[in-house]
Amino acid sequence: MLLCGPSGSGKSLLAARSGLPVLRLDDFYKEGTDPTLPLVAGSSDIDWDHPGTWDADTAVAAITELCRTGRTQVPVYDIALSARTGEETVDIGRTPLFIAEGIFAAEIVTRCRELGVLADALCLSRGPMTTFRRRFLRDLKEGRKSVPFLLRRGWRLMRKERSIIAHQTALGAHVCDRDEAMGRLAAAAAGRCAAPTRTAA
Repeated sequence: MLLCGPSGSGKSLLAARSGLPVLRLDDFYKEGTDPTLPLVAGSSDIDWDHPGTWDADTAVAAITELCRTGRTQVPVYDIALSARTGEETVDIGRTPLFIAEGIFAAEIVTRCRELGVLADALCLSRGPMTTFRRRFLRDLKEGRKSVPFLLRRGWRLMRKERSIIAHQTALGAHVCDRDEAMGRLAAAAAGRCAAPTRTAA
């Protein structure tokens, strides 16, 4: 089950409340020293909301291995440091469904579907103002970046939220609120969706 949506839309909280195993796709960010990182137009800020800051190939490989074997090694990423700080094992055992959540999850919908490991793809939406407030308070509490950076990023993302959701929907994610998302998660876990017979994301 792929779960995407704008930063701050509540993906991690929803995934935690689902009771399903979770793969954090944010751990597949590139490191801050990577020369391929894109910048915000007209700025020296790294555009961490651009899919070019993310290692999609490694994320898909991890999802595929989880579906086939029930476990995989993933990086541990520190957002405040913009760096990978180690590795950990994700083990879902024989669970028939898990959630892979992150702002770039929609970017791999087609690849996961073609590989036969996709149960559903959801785009969580809560409205630009609600998302802005949740994102800023979370990032401030966790010390993810400097306050000026968070404000610049937050304002930019609030203005772009509708286009972000439209993009993720065009990539194959179904836009929904928290309640509908929980319903679709429950349906997928119960096997009431067009899912592959093996473990699926």
